[in-house]
Amino acid sequence: MSPVLAGVLQLTALVAALALAYRPLGDHMAAVYNSPRHLRVEKIIYRCIGADADAGMRWPAYLRGVLAFSAAGVLFLYLLQRVQGGLPLSLGFASISPDQAFNTAASFVANTNWQSYSGEQAMGHVVQTAGLAVQNFVSAATGMAVAIALVRGFARSRTGELGNFWADLVRGTVRVLLPIAVVGALVLVACGALQNFSGIHEVGQFMGGAQQTNGGAVASQEVIKELGTNGGGYFNANSAHPFENPGAFTNLFEIFLILVIPFALTRTFGKLVGNVKQGYAVLATMGVIWLGFTALMMWSEFAHGGPALQAAGAAMEGKETRFGVGSSAIFSVATTLTSTGAVDSFHSSFTAFGGGIQLLGMMLGEIAPGGVGSGLYGMLVMAIIAVFIAGLMVGRTPEYLGKKIGTREIKLAACFILITPALVLGFTAASMVLPDALASQLNTKALGAGAHGFSEVLYAFTSGANNNGSAFAGLNANTPWYNTTIGLAMLLGRFLPMVFVLALAGSLAEQKPIPETAGTLRTEKPLFAGLLVGTILIITGLTYFPALALGPLAEGLS
Repeated sequence: MSPVLAGVLQLTALVAALALAYRPLGDHMAAVYNSPRHLRVEKIIYRCIGADADAGMRWPAYLRGVLAFSAAGVLFLYLLQRVQGGLPLSLGFASISPDQAFNTAASFVANTNWQSYSGEQAMGHVVQTAGLAVQNFVSAATGMAVAIALVRGFARSRTGELGNFWADLVRGTVRVLLPIAVVGALVLVACGALQNFSGIHEVGQFMGGAQQTNGGAVASQEVIKELGTNGGGYFNANSAHPFENPGAFTNLFEIFLILVIPFALTRTFGKLVGNVKQGYAVLATMGVIWLGFTALMMWSEFAHGGPALQAAGAAMEGKETRFGVGSSAIFSVATTLTSTGAVDSFHSSFTAFGGGIQLLGMMLGEIAPGGVGSGLYGMLVMAIIAVFIAGLMVGRTPEYLGKKIGTREIKLAACFILITPALVLGFTAASMVLPDALASQLNTKALGAGAHGFSEVLYAFTSGANNNGSAFAGLNANTPWYNTTIGLAMLLGRFLPMVFVLALAGSLAEQKPIPETAGTLRTEKPLFAGLLVGTILIITGLTYFPALALGPLAEGLS
């Protein structure tokens, strides 16, 4: 079987699996967030944290809950890393330095999981399980809660209430993420992924010599790392490591885990607003972009332009032989079009245009299908912009799902769109003029050109501000400058957009629905989905094209 055909068949199997899971999972999540009852274990959690899960919250109260919970998570994870040297099961690892502890705490709480350390050489079992793995669950549940709050803004009338953050957080964790994670972890263990609390062992190598390796609760962290679109690996090689991702089946299964909740949330959206066709329109928009990017990536990598790659017969440098080009390309697009950041190959080794596709996927805002929760609310904000543009073209007051899109809503949507590019381009520009930051570009001299080095820096801040977490990995990011600035980019890129989303949700929830008329734009039709795709690509292109021209495009055309 040719590698191209194998890649196409894997993509077909993945689409079929996602289609089978779409309705049951989407309906289940709609039932979870609409349920009037609390499970017994949920009631115990509410009593422990002192929350009234039945109290309705307007958007300022909902936002305070999000920020307070996340701030507590950053503080706890930071302190846990700082005292690691005195904890049991630390494997003899020292406590983490202040700047790196801040970067890691910000990263995992912000659902970014950017890692400026090698997991198997820095983090003990307690930090990995009680710190990082816990944040993999709750940061994903936080994103889902904010998305559901925005959906309620469209669904509710003249109440201003968006539900209860604590109830949404706990339900998303207990009823959605935990059950799937348990089953997924069993699948990975059955396929050969590691799951233990062993210490460090010395293992003989085939060619002689030995190397040290340690075990850990790898399978359980791997499954929520993908399911919650987190991405932080137990090992430095991430999902390219055989302990995390043993073979071709687990690789495809992990891609499925990355995509299943973000896609299924469009069904949840349709059910909660009382019109499943609206969910299908959003799904179609996400699906067109995802399939288009996947096709472009596979073409770019199978074309393997350049004499060295042509002589080798494939663009296999930096890719695992047990996965191949096709599977690595599919994984790469899935992880950069969501906020996952997990990698099963070395992104810096992709062709220049392949690296550009990865960058552009993150620059879209990771909305096709995007992160768990963040992809849905990002796409709905873009839908509001598309409706506004359509209204300008026909001279009619824009409305979406029966809610008028006025000056306040457009201002909030514009702020949401602008904050991430400001962080990415601002920090990248500063890093390109500071000598210490420039010295971290390890591959620049070896490649003999500055375009790839610029792409490394641009990729780092695009990944951080968009809460992705993957890296080109030719950049030494474990410096005070990058630990601090990327940490700030991750926090600001995660929580400032949430401020605007929740304010937008509150504004919509206060409105009275507008009756549908003959002049109402039919947002469930293919025409609107096409308009939405065009709006996304044009806004991103106008914002980031100059930066892309200096990096991957310049490298690819040189």
